[in-house]
Amino acid sequence: MSTYSELDWFKSSYSGSEGDDCVEVALTPGAVHVRDSKTQDGPRFVVSADAWRELLVRVGR
Repeated sequence: MSTYSELDWFKSSYSGSEGDDCVEVALTPGAVHVRDSKTQDGPRFVVSADAWRELLVRVGR
């Protein structure tokens, strides 16, 4: 598994250009890593790819 420093973090294309009030995600095989863009060294969590997909379906992506 990748360390957090090796992950390729990105923000949603729906994020505004103004800055840092976003959720960032990084994809790895079978998992999605999630963090707050304001506190990149702060808490993070990991969910399965299936759980992330289900979340996106439920919120209407």
